Formats: sequence, C-alpha cells, structure tokens
Amino acid sequence: MKLSVVIPCFNEVKTIQTVVKAVKASPIQNCEIIIVDDYSTDGTRELLISEIESQINKVIYHPANFGKGAALRSGFSVATGDIVIIQDADLEYDPQEYPLLINPILEDKADVVYGSRFAGGGPHRVLYYWHMVGNKFLTTLSNMFTNINLTDMETCYKAFRREIIQSVKIEEDRFGFEPEITAKIAKKGCRIYEVGISYYGRMYKDGKKIGWRDGFRAIYCILKYNLFR
Repeated sequence: MKLSVVIPCFNEVKTIQTVVKAVKASPIQNCEIIIVDDYSTDGTRELLISEIESQINKVIYHPANFGKGAALRSGFSVATGDIVIIQDADLEYDPQEYPLLINPILEDKADVVYGSRFAGGGPHRVLYYWHMVGNKFLTTLSNMFTNINLTDMETCYKAFRREIIQSVKIEEDRFGFEPEITAKIAKKGCRIYEVGISYYGRMYKDGKKIGWRDGFRAIYCILKYNLFR
C-alpha cells in the first residue's frame, strides 16, 4: 500500500519543515509527499527550493495565490498512491494518526474517511467557541442535504481512495472545498467512515487563515453543490 500525502501550503515558513519531518516519521513507511506552494511570500517558497524540495517526492509552485481548494486540485492530480490524505502545513493535525484514517479503507469498509475533531477521546487544544459553533452549524446544514451523519465536515483530515478523489471535479478554489467534496462524494454513494482524532488548533496570531467570510462561502457551497449540481 502506498499513501500519497498532499500538503497545501501558503506562508508557512515557521512550520513547513516540522510538518515534513512529522509526515516522514509517521507509522506509514511508503509515503509519497506532495507539497503545493500557493505562492507564498514569507520565505516558504525559498525554503522549499533550498532545503525541502530534494527531500520529498514533488513540489508544485503556483504562479499566484489561488487558494486551498486550488492547491489540493493540483496535488490530487499528480498523486500516485493507493490512498490520498490531506495534511495541512500547520501543526494542528498529527501524522502519527494516519493509521486511524486509512485502516477502514485498507479493511475495505470505506472509500473515504473523515478525521473528526469532535469524536473520540484524543487531546484537543481549547480555542475559539464561535468557531466550534460555526463548524457544528455548517456540518449540520451539510448533513441535512447529504443525509449523512458527520460530526466534522470541515476537518482537514480526509483520506480517499485515489480513484475516488481523482474522479471528482473540484471547482472551489478556497475553503469551499470542504462542503463541495462532501456533497460530491455523498452523491457518488461512497462508503464514508469517520474516526476520532486529536487536534492542536492554532490562533490567528500563529497564522490561522480561515475567517468569517469563508463561513458564508461554505453555506453557499452547501446549497450550490447539493441542490444545483
């Protein structure tokens, strides 16, 4: 089994080296690491070129800042592993938990696995209350249209059979990717599992990027991809 780890990256000069080391130290030995730099301007791109590019399988450099969804679209298109997993370039998610995410696929129980921050007993950093409320609202709204019972639609940690994710046309360029992909895999009739994960959330002063505008876009995407696609 080969695992492709797609890492969308924008202005993560403080964390990208640590994330790459953590992925390499994960329990999954056969890992293809793909970083998509979404036109970083803080020195991340220079660090990738000078130190990291030679240590991993592939780095894709976007000519402009297109957004997370666009970065994932680029990464998915070149993935060659049996399973593809998304790994954010910050330090919020732990690669040591890859086996939790891929085991349902390896056991042929699932086609897609979501790592939920609201299920299970893993450690969670205590952070923004209204982020949690907004996340649960968006997850509930998404569930109403998809008729699946996720607890964390917006999670970064999603694992897919490669043929599944490469068969989906991703249209959203920013954080609308999450409700879009959820709607589309539900419509495809994929077997979806959810497992509890730990979460080490960061604050805005540490570089967190998602904001309230992305929440309104997520509502739009839930309606768009469930009702009009």
